[in-house]
Amino acid sequence: MKITFFSTKPYDKEFFDKVNQDFNFELEYFETHLGPHILNVIEHSDAVCAFVNDTLNAEVLESLSKKGVKYIALRCAGFNNVDLEAAKRLGMRVCRVPAYSPEAVAEHAMAMILTLNRKTHKAYNRVREQNFSLNGLMGFNLYQKTIGVIGTGNIGAAFAKIAKGFGTKILAYDVAESQELKGLGIEYVSLDKLLSESDIISLHCPLMEATHHLINKDSISKMKENVMLINTSRGGLVDTKAVIDGLKSKHIGYLGIDVYEQEEKLFFRDLSHTIIEDDTIQRLMSFPNVLVTAHQAFFTEEALHQIATSTLSSLSHFDKNETFENLNAVLV
Repeated sequence: MKITFFSTKPYDKEFFDKVNQDFNFELEYFETHLGPHILNVIEHSDAVCAFVNDTLNAEVLESLSKKGVKYIALRCAGFNNVDLEAAKRLGMRVCRVPAYSPEAVAEHAMAMILTLNRKTHKAYNRVREQNFSLNGLMGFNLYQKTIGVIGTGNIGAAFAKIAKGFGTKILAYDVAESQELKGLGIEYVSLDKLLSESDIISLHCPLMEATHHLINKDSISKMKENVMLINTSRGGLVDTKAVIDGLKSKHIGYLGIDVYEQEEKLFFRDLSHTIIEDDTIQRLMSFPNVLVTAHQAFFTEEALHQIATSTLSSLSHFDKNETFENLNAVLV
């Protein structure tokens, strides 16, 4: 089987090449993102492996199908960038990595909370300049604060367990409640109750029509004054302009984002020598109480190894027409 990869970086090639020793597939890598502009490079491929910002709409899928591509493998959990109905109509099989290392993303979300709260990033820069003043670095105890977790799948559940270890009260909201989390004393409540009572809100739900701009002007108005908002899930969950208004009015006291609605033009690239034309991200980064990381939450050795293993295993199952043990990996 020949697999063509898009949006690849050196670390992708390193881990996939290593895991491929057990599969012996033919792997072809392209650094550019997948879209109509690059389809001409695909030749004799059985599968395409895509990432979070690749475009897999009906137009692209139809072109891939005409080129003989039978399988689409997403090396991520989210699948909002794929037209699944078109894939089904074309007879293409689609798989994803539903759970690679939920702890990786959960730990990053907690790291963002601690950084924003205790301002360790600012303290680091100060001390390097021989400034040992504590003025402006005051934080608050997480102990006995209320943290709201929106979405309690694998990542949300891992985050809730970590947060509980700090002695916090956890409120959760999900359409499917976890009995395990309930057994740990985590309380499921309505979304409105979570928004109004949480000191910190962390997003861990998938992006779909029902969750698009879940955080908007109305939902922000229901939050506590000076709330901390964390998003390590998908950028489209947040109406960025509404959040900027919330920051300007000081209703939102802290914002930590590892994802951004227009990130495909920015993230995973070195733009240090270019002029960024996205005024929205520039405005966000101008706030002293905003922390932005570039879709880094998944980025651990354990996660990358699991992503490569799961992706190639799924494609092997497709190729051999084998049954999947983890049915959540199969989308079409």
